[in-house]
Amino acid sequence: MHPFPGLLAPTTREKKMTREELVAAVDEEISRLEKVRALLLSTGGSRIAPSSFGNRPRKKRVLSADARARIAAAQRRRWAKQKAAQNAKK
Repeated sequence: MHPFPGLLAPTTREKKMTREELVAAVDEEISRLEKVRALLLSTGGSRIAPSSFGNRPRKKRVLSADARARIAAAQRRRWAKQKAAQNAKK
């Protein structure tokens, strides 16, 4: 059993590889990953820089006067219901 079973591709696990073949396969993979890394760095990597993502100010939410009035009325009804329940206990 290989100490790192997920490390090698299925084709390399199926056949016995010599140490030299294994080193060559690892070198090929490293070369491929270095090319991908260079490509990512040359194109800017990502669309949003990680440092700027969390530092953006939030957009202010705007409610219409009608919406604020409905919310206030609903809150007054909740307060009245709570006050009535407290007076009923007394």
